[in-house]
Amino acid sequence: MESNSGFDPTEIEKMRAEIGSDQSYVVIESEDNSDDFMNFYFIGKHDGKEVIFDAALYTLRLQHSSEIHEMAEHKVAQKFPDFKKISYEEDENGDIEPLDDLEEEIGLYLTEVMDELEEEDAIKVSEHIDVDEHIDFGIGLDVGLNIEKVTHESIEKFIKDFNADAIKLDETLYSFQFDPED
Repeated sequence: MESNSGFDPTEIEKMRAEIGSDQSYVVIESEDNSDDFMNFYFIGKHDGKEVIFDAALYTLRLQHSSEIHEMAEHKVAQKFPDFKKISYEEDENGDIEPLDDLEEEIGLYLTEVMDELEEEDAIKVSEHIDVDEHIDFGIGLDVGLNIEKVTHESIEKFIKDFNADAIKLDETLYSFQFDPED
């Protein structure tokens, strides 16, 4: 832990100054941040020592969707041994170029498998907090919560409850249906 600057009091004070007084965290800028996912730093205690936490907070709906996609890709790879992720190329006008016949077939099969997994409720997720003490800066938290959106209020509530050791995780297993309106 000595080499982890997330435990360094000087770094913690810098983070505290960056956080300011109007909120309890600093967003880590990323294209991945959205209504379903947010990566941020906050200050808390671990084993009685102050530390900077590097948290990834996301909705269970996003986790469910990711796990469905991952399982479907695995099934596609079994059927199509040469399968690699489909990459969409843009032409000089910024339009997406058509897929070749094999990519088209793989894409359709992937969608079909995802639909089947969803209909069968093959994937279920529950609230969790995974702690990773072996990252380069601070302590990593991987947090899935049953919330509609990741908002300023949901982040603040999580930090307050986490730092007060008052988090009560819902162990219910959830499955979600894809909504074409999303």
